[in-house]
Amino acid sequence: MNIGVLGTGVVGQTLASALVQRGHEVKLGARSATNEKARDWAAKLGRSASHGTFADAAAFGEMVFNCTSGVSSLEALELAGARNLDGKPLVDVANPLDFSRGMPPTLSVCNTDSLAEQIQTAFPGARVVKTLNTATAQVMVNPGMVSGEHDIFIGGNDPGAKAQVTEILQSFGWRNIIDLGDITSARGMEMILPLWLRLYGTFNSPVLNFHVAR
Repeated sequence: MNIGVLGTGVVGQTLASALVQRGHEVKLGARSATNEKARDWAAKLGRSASHGTFADAAAFGEMVFNCTSGVSSLEALELAGARNLDGKPLVDVANPLDFSRGMPPTLSVCNTDSLAEQIQTAFPGARVVKTLNTATAQVMVNPGMVSGEHDIFIGGNDPGAKAQVTEILQSFGWRNIIDLGDITSARGMEMILPLWLRLYGTFNSPVLNFHVAR
């Protein structure tokens, strides 16, 4: 599958690399077509990896991952272009973390709304799926780093898009995938982040995850 990944940070590069390793063609998107991090990533990964602007990556992908900073995601997706996102699963792994008042960050949106819902409203033609935002980048693509049984969550309005994204999650090694329902479920997924950050500080490691005991 051709997949566009928006964002050249640790999350974007980690997901993009894992997707290439699983046989996908991946274009890593940045604000500039000459972004050095994107260029270096593509050179390192070989023929299945390329880079360009946000719009280039969105147009290329049959599925698009939003790995941009949560407070900048809507702007980045505007640059990607609504027409390039229409009809495609848009996997939102971003978190609306606001660092403007220092640490710990607050959520720029919560309770009655979520970043994923804002994206779905702004881009009604996209098939937004929220997932992977409750794990650090390395665990996103290698859940076996965390011992024992643990879970990843998924939510979105389009069952077909969720099914496609579930296949990607399974290829990363996720066995326990909990479908929380429609896109409003992103509120809970995003509001987990303050707890996740506290756990990170307590254990001094991001290699952790949640498990729902039933």
